[in-house]
Amino acid sequence: MGKIILDDIKIFGYHGCLSEEKIIGSNFSIKLEIDLDFTNACIYDDLSETIDYTYLYKIVKEEMEIESKLIEHLAKRIITRIQKIEKIKKAKIKICKENPPLEGRVKQVCVILED
Repeated sequence: MGKIILDDIKIFGYHGCLSEEKIIGSNFSIKLEIDLDFTNACIYDDLSETIDYTYLYKIVKEEMEIESKLIEHLAKRIITRIQKIEKIKKAKIKICKENPPLEGRVKQVCVILED
């Protein structure tokens, strides 16, 4: 078994329950981890024996372009699409909204979802 990690993906999006969040948007950072058996990729140096991480990034980017009220919902949509890839055994995503609209100073608020 192996793990592919896309770490600290930076994407701007319009997710949140407040109307202002739909107008001004926020910066998000995302970490995606997938578990799969890429033994043959290690042996044969063949991309078809693993998952192309550019495809994983494309899924994240496409889902980030669809507005959601909750980042929990957004995380589930991304994980659901990722899990449709046959070779993937397990997926985990962490989505963080930077500078969330709270009364205090908070760097980010994050959700983590494993499936």
